[in-house]
Amino acid sequence: MANDASTVFDLVILGGGSGGYAAALRGAQLGLDVALIEKDKLGGTCLHRGCIPTKALLHAGEIADQAREAEQFGVKASLEGIDIAGVHKYKDDVISGLYKGLQGLVASRKVTYITGEGRLSSPTSVDVNGQRITGRHVLLATGSTPKSLPGLTIDGDRVISSDHALVLDRVPKSAIVLGGGVIGVEFASAWKSFGADVTIVEALPHLVPVEDENSSKLLERAFRKRGINFALGSRFSGVEYTADGVKVSLENGKTFEAELLLVAVGRGPVSQGLGYEEAGVAMDRGYVLVDEYMRTNVPTISAVGDLVPTLQLAHVGFAEGILVAERLAGQNPVPVDYDGVPRVTYCHPEVASVGITEAKAKELYGADKVVTLKYNLAGNGKSKILKTAGEIKLVQVRDGAVVGVHMVGDRMGEQVGEAQLIYNWEALPAEVAQLIHAHPTQNEAMGEAHLALAGKPLHSHD
Repeated sequence: MANDASTVFDLVILGGGSGGYAAALRGAQLGLDVALIEKDKLGGTCLHRGCIPTKALLHAGEIADQAREAEQFGVKASLEGIDIAGVHKYKDDVISGLYKGLQGLVASRKVTYITGEGRLSSPTSVDVNGQRITGRHVLLATGSTPKSLPGLTIDGDRVISSDHALVLDRVPKSAIVLGGGVIGVEFASAWKSFGADVTIVEALPHLVPVEDENSSKLLERAFRKRGINFALGSRFSGVEYTADGVKVSLENGKTFEAELLLVAVGRGPVSQGLGYEEAGVAMDRGYVLVDEYMRTNVPTISAVGDLVPTLQLAHVGFAEGILVAERLAGQNPVPVDYDGVPRVTYCHPEVASVGITEAKAKELYGADKVVTLKYNLAGNGKSKILKTAGEIKLVQVRDGAVVGVHMVGDRMGEQVGEAQLIYNWEALPAEVAQLIHAHPTQNEAMGEAHLALAGKPLHSHD
């Protein structure tokens, strides 16, 4: 292995996804000499196979639904069908524009960008393209890949992952989605909007099971109204091919048939065969273990993003990457409060939250110390105009701060910014209630909910 001894970088980053490129950009901004190594495309899963393309599909589905439902708004329109090639062009144009912008940004910050499959060769070096890239510190940011279940083979044809679903050349007539978490319900929602018959299979008792149970129940009610089927609380036992699709069996004896099966049981870390164990990095089930400052047990190695067992969200990767860069540049960054991270599932209707669930609050503070309030969007003028249904649920420590905000309804993802400030600044309901929210907006519902929780409800019943 040739060693370019003339250059020792301050920071060598393995992986150019959200966590890796954020660390590169912030590190270079702070004067660090940074090398960024990526085997595929800058931007990683989020830009090319995750956040951005899935939300583009969901928006295309939203347009289809609006065309179908236009008459209820007094607009005469009809949906002729879905041009899936046109949908993919729209999606790919969005990705392409962001990709070019990101490439320009990395180049403008004077980051040394290396395309190739890297492997950790020592606690201070990465081998790529027959060359050894050496750094005073190495950041591992190799991300994640779709998982499957034991004995369940993803063939890319009838049994597919989210990667395959994003480039599918047709709208399936019918689909079974294995997994009712974020990825599963988003694809189920998009495919239903495109006209597919969809059934979700989830082993846990509710859809989006990490959310507050009230949000899960509201989403389930909305999906029933949309005609999205789901089977909850029973595990998958097997799949077999039929003449024109697949037959899925559950442990409770139920079976479902469809054109294809989407396996959406989560994402696992990309860490095998990359030299991590050989360098002495502590790991658990493929994840790299880190402390609150993203430091591994090896002093010269940090890790961020989907590779570590924190929330698998692009914005978490950004925050973790920035934290590492600032720490290495001699600053004193604050560790990430993962409860304070906004979470959004972009199905129709959207599910958004920040803070802790009612169940978690009762566990932490005691049931008698927890107060909750639900504000129905039926009382919100803009939500009426949009014809969306849902709720904002607040979780408060009695006589104290709001510790959880849980929202279901169209465009609720756009309201999570204020919710994030309320949680992270430990706001009291009365403090939010005194802020004036614009009318008519959906954001106004946040103010109304806090007015009610502060004991002075306006457009809601006592």
